[in-house]
Amino acid sequence: MNNSRYRWVIVAAGGLLGCVAIGGMFSLPVLLQPIARDTGWSVTGISSAMTIGFLAMACGSLMWGTLSDRIGPRPVVLTGSAVIAVSLALASRAGSLLEFQLLFGVLTGAATAAIFAPMMACVTGWFETRRGLAVSLVSAGMGMAPLTMSPLVAWLVSSHDWRTTMQVLALVIAGIMIPAALLVRRPPALAGAAVTPGNTGPHRDMSLAQALRSPQFLVLLATNFFCCATHSGPIIHTVSYAVSCGIPLLAAVSIYSLEGLAGLGGRIVFGVLGDRFGAQRVLVAGLLCQAFGALAYAFVRELAAFYAVAALFGFIYAGVMPLYSVLARENFPLRMMGTVIGGLAMAGSLGMATGPVAGGLIYDSFASYAWLYIGACGMGLGAFLMALSFRPFPQARGAPALA
Repeated sequence: MNNSRYRWVIVAAGGLLGCVAIGGMFSLPVLLQPIARDTGWSVTGISSAMTIGFLAMACGSLMWGTLSDRIGPRPVVLTGSAVIAVSLALASRAGSLLEFQLLFGVLTGAATAAIFAPMMACVTGWFETRRGLAVSLVSAGMGMAPLTMSPLVAWLVSSHDWRTTMQVLALVIAGIMIPAALLVRRPPALAGAAVTPGNTGPHRDMSLAQALRSPQFLVLLATNFFCCATHSGPIIHTVSYAVSCGIPLLAAVSIYSLEGLAGLGGRIVFGVLGDRFGAQRVLVAGLLCQAFGALAYAFVRELAAFYAVAALFGFIYAGVMPLYSVLARENFPLRMMGTVIGGLAMAGSLGMATGPVAGGLIYDSFASYAWLYIGACGMGLGAFLMALSFRPFPQARGAPALA
């Protein structure tokens, strides 16, 4: 097997797995109204399955990441792929709201977590050069879900009821993800290939307990939490904010779509910049820009201004996310990469869970979203200062490798 070529197969498999997995979980917003009309369940109750899903992802990320370190990424992502399909099929037959919340929220959310951390850890181990670009491409694949899987779900539900739609979606997910998971291989450095100081990572004798207690890990954990808390509220509530400014709903939804589309480019550009100038430098600059990008929403009222801010904000917040995996790979041993990235994913999921609740409370209290964006800016500045304080382990210092 030609490792230099097969590493791009790993990237493609990771992007595809992430896209389909995220698409399965984010089918719920598309199916929300059809489920409510058919069952009589409350919209709040149905949508809470997504909040449960985020919390399940947070709880599952560290567990799946640690397991991938022990048994390899393929069994983990294969299991996650199968469980996502099964959970959607079972949720389609739910007879009560609680049953739906448990099957879709807990099971689908926990299974989706089996994809992100193990695949990011796997990809970082396959690359010594172009690592930032590689993880950004995997992240971009995940970002394609709203542009591919969501339209598929909308097309299916236009001709079938929601239960049949979820059953068909489960078959599609199984048919794509299970074959893709079989392509996943352990990085050569962990699969019996020649081990060199360059491919096993810094501090090879560090224990897992030492890594998880290290200032480097704790700073990355806190930075990712505050980073995700920064963009969670604006992502969730900007459509509602635009509608409150008098913008028609369809046009307001297009703001969100533009934000997601800009994020695809941001992931690639930030990955290339990270390879060129160093992941930490690019992350610090990106977090500062993200903070003021969130604040900019508080000053816009017209559709054109919303579009401009959405394009900039989406480009930045999506772009910085893959850089955490690069920093983890540069500072911790490869053999524990799943656990480290799983911990970061857990912190990010918890940060994402704050936005919907905080935005709702702020709007209910002040009848305005202004303080949401001001608060998001404060969170963003906190993330910026934390990233600025990050000090790599001595072995991780030095210029980044150029492709």
